[in-house]
Amino acid sequence: MAANGNGNSNGGKEEGEEPARAARGLSWSSIAKSLLAGGVAGGVSRTAVAPLERLKILMQVQGKERVYRGVIQGLLHMYRTEGLVSMFKGNWTNVVRIVPNSAVKFLTYEQLSRRISHHLQDNGGDGQMTPLLRLAAGAGAGIVGMSATYPLDMVRGRLTVQGERKTSQYRGIWDCTRQIIKQEGVIALWKGWLPSVIGVVPYVGLNFAVYETLKDVVLKLYDLNDERDLSVVTRLACGAVAGTTGQTVAYPLDVVRRRMQMSGWAGAQSLHAEGGRAIAYTGMCDCFVRTVRDEGVKALFKGLLPNYVKVVPSIAIAFVSYEKLKEMMGVELRISS
Repeated sequence: MAANGNGNSNGGKEEGEEPARAARGLSWSSIAKSLLAGGVAGGVSRTAVAPLERLKILMQVQGKERVYRGVIQGLLHMYRTEGLVSMFKGNWTNVVRIVPNSAVKFLTYEQLSRRISHHLQDNGGDGQMTPLLRLAAGAGAGIVGMSATYPLDMVRGRLTVQGERKTSQYRGIWDCTRQIIKQEGVIALWKGWLPSVIGVVPYVGLNFAVYETLKDVVLKLYDLNDERDLSVVTRLACGAVAGTTGQTVAYPLDVVRRRMQMSGWAGAQSLHAEGGRAIAYTGMCDCFVRTVRDEGVKALFKGLLPNYVKVVPSIAIAFVSYEKLKEMMGVELRISS
């Protein structure tokens, strides 16, 4: 190549780079399959832990009157007072929300990781994702996925908290959405969005970063060449550790988000009231300050135990379901490849 001069040499380089750049792209089929896998994984994982998800929200919202005091007591109380079906209250809304959320989140993470890796290669690196870069990609994916479906999360929270069917204010997703807009304005559908954005950065970021990094550690530890050699149990364990880590760091912001979603809503006053009326907050900082002042720092971790019980199988099932579905559909396996 050198004998042909600089012009030919550069031309040869450009010709060689074009196929490489083209190979980096994903077909529409691969994108669709990735979205499908992400959506199904999210729906399956959330339905599996729906009773614990509802218990967590109820414990987050309640004030000093501790109606729900623990995992077993809380589940039994729900069952005795409202029946078995009540334990899945709000789950349909959650699935409607989590399917697109999970699909967008997984796809966004893959694309961000792919672009970062290619950028590193283009600048002389080996293209390997470090834990910090995975954290950044995961944070970006979490923000995009959460923001795209936040109004559904708001509606799901209201449907989950409201009481027995006879006294329920909302009859379903659309009725709840319509009433919130009519009574509180469109902007009310975004109550708690700011703490959600702040919280999703460490939560989703750590989920992806810890999960991917742990798999790399196991592969190197046992001298394995391919992720397909990892057992389902190993992947579940990596997902469980990832979910626990992310949830612990971001949990206080999740409590604030839930409380802001219920702010001023009469349907929540049986759990949290002030002067006979549902407590209302002026913003994220007000919610933080008043919660700590009135109930102590521990209040920022209300519902953490059932959330641990929930998040371990939930995140683990989501990651493993996603990867297994992609394997079955013949889509590239490694999330950060």
